[in-house]
Amino acid sequence: MRTRSLVALALTVAACGGEAITAVCPQVPAAPPPPAAPAAPPPAASAPPTVEEARAFVDAVGARVRDVWTHGARADWINQTDLTDDTSALSADAAAETARVVGEAIVQAKRFDAIKSQLPADVARTLYLLSVAQTVPAPADAAKREELARIGSAMTSEYGKGQYCPPDGSPLRKYAPRAEGKAGACLHLDELSHVLAKSRSFDELVEAWRGWHAIAAPMRSEYARWVELANAGARELGFADVGALWRSGYDMSPADFEADVERLWAEVKPLYDELHCYVRARLQKKYGKDKVPDHAPIPAELLGNMWSQEWNNVYDLTVPYPAEPSLDVDKKLVARKWDARKMVQQGERFFTGLGFDPLPPTFWTRSQLVRPRDREVVCHASAWDVSYGGDLRVKMCIQPTEEDLVTIHHELGHDFYFQRYFTLPILFQQGANDGFHEAIGDTMALSVTPAYLKSLGLLDAVPSSEHARVNEQLKMALDKVAFLPFGLLIDKWRWDVFAGKVAPADYTSSWWALKQRYQGVAAPVARTSDDFDPGAKYHVATGTPYVRYFLARIYQFQFHKALCQAAGYTGPLDQCSIHDNKVAGAKLMAMLALGASKPWPDALEAVGAGRKADAGPLLEYFAPLRAWLDEQTKGMTCGW
Repeated sequence: MRTRSLVALALTVAACGGEAITAVCPQVPAAPPPPAAPAAPPPAASAPPTVEEARAFVDAVGARVRDVWTHGARADWINQTDLTDDTSALSADAAAETARVVGEAIVQAKRFDAIKSQLPADVARTLYLLSVAQTVPAPADAAKREELARIGSAMTSEYGKGQYCPPDGSPLRKYAPRAEGKAGACLHLDELSHVLAKSRSFDELVEAWRGWHAIAAPMRSEYARWVELANAGARELGFADVGALWRSGYDMSPADFEADVERLWAEVKPLYDELHCYVRARLQKKYGKDKVPDHAPIPAELLGNMWSQEWNNVYDLTVPYPAEPSLDVDKKLVARKWDARKMVQQGERFFTGLGFDPLPPTFWTRSQLVRPRDREVVCHASAWDVSYGGDLRVKMCIQPTEEDLVTIHHELGHDFYFQRYFTLPILFQQGANDGFHEAIGDTMALSVTPAYLKSLGLLDAVPSSEHARVNEQLKMALDKVAFLPFGLLIDKWRWDVFAGKVAPADYTSSWWALKQRYQGVAAPVARTSDDFDPGAKYHVATGTPYVRYFLARIYQFQFHKALCQAAGYTGPLDQCSIHDNKVAGAKLMAMLALGASKPWPDALEAVGAGRKADAGPLLEYFAPLRAWLDEQTKGMTCGW
């Protein structure tokens, strides 16, 4: 997950799971607030703007934005690695100041709209990026701006502190690793996620799901007010609402972007539908048709993930050929004593093998790699450049699992992206679009093949039979393909909320309508208007856009195919790994070095992947599985 202050928050993959060991990151002292002196006022409104004034303006804004973004990132880091009322207040103050500075700059920049056609490309690009830089736009009114920041910080804190305390007699009490007593019996998200991933008790799964989703109910009224305030800020910047602002950041009109996303979904939906049909049939064998009926959505709690977003944790229930050698490396990680630091070191070696520079020494002293015992933290995995100048870090609660090993490769993908562009002007220090940042880490994870894992001693042998290939493809599809509709529906829900099409009383019902329509997933227990199930997802609670993850699932296969071709690989796409290939690494670094200085089709072209989003490489990658699923689902009752 690429992260930045509330002005340009970015996201992540999955919450880390399990009991943590020892914290490795010392607290970073809070930075003093940046100087409050306002930027030089623009010339009088009657004076016609000039190209020279536009250049001077973007230079001045860049310096000011760097100050507030850096201050905000430091405040956010301290807050998320030590959740207290004080650190939340500091984070909220920094977010309010950032919103003020960037909001004022966006308004001032409108003066140059009249000379857009005359501006040099870099100046015009900077002004465009500035216009969409406010992920959560704040109203100009100081009181409302501070209220918005305070609510945003409060929801982030509530999410990070969220826990479920199972009552006496509950089977979930055995999953609580902390001290005895009432507080000790409470479960955080990582522990509840462990239940969803590992338990096969229907009742335990329902209780764990219900327990976590209850933490979001108190946020519903806060979220409604947050939407109201953010929409007011968006309208002041010239957008219809926050959703329109978010859809404007892709070098095309909001309407064209939405249509393009639906085009991509239509291309991949047939593969998703077949996967859904097969998985439902396997879950029926485990839990019975009374709990998993034909031609009905799958109960959400049975898919191994708190949000049913990825299904890889039910691989053991769905594996096509159980007699094939196991592809599970978790036991090897434990047996070989791969702790958090060793897992991250291996991730670093993957990138240095491609030709990237090593991580800076400060990475190892400032990152949070495990859950600390002495304070509340946000475990949701994220990557940071706190200084916008190479202060690279990750924040995770790593466990010795294959899932976390893959997540490490993903998060380091963000950090090595930062490494290639941190010398660019501040507004160019981001992905070509936000989907690029998420895709880079996932592209690297596609090279974590069985052959790569064997080279690390984490698999005894590389399965070579066609049955083994189908097993591996299904395991990958339970992550990559199963995620696709979830990656789309979160923002489709929010776009409707921001547009006023969904009232607060209908937040949860509209959420489940979309989950059923796109995912074919149903709530395990009855939901009411008092619930706020969307808020049980990190990115909703923190106001972080999400369609980037859908795009990333498409882009990563385009990147993977282009890099494999650059490496001279000519075999099946699903068996390619680019590890230690400097030619592929050079191609990748050339794209990353552009940051956001060029429109994203230019960056896509730079890596050799064409100029438009294309689901073709994803479908090519999973072609062997698709052929197998076609056979398996013949005669089944599919759909919902």
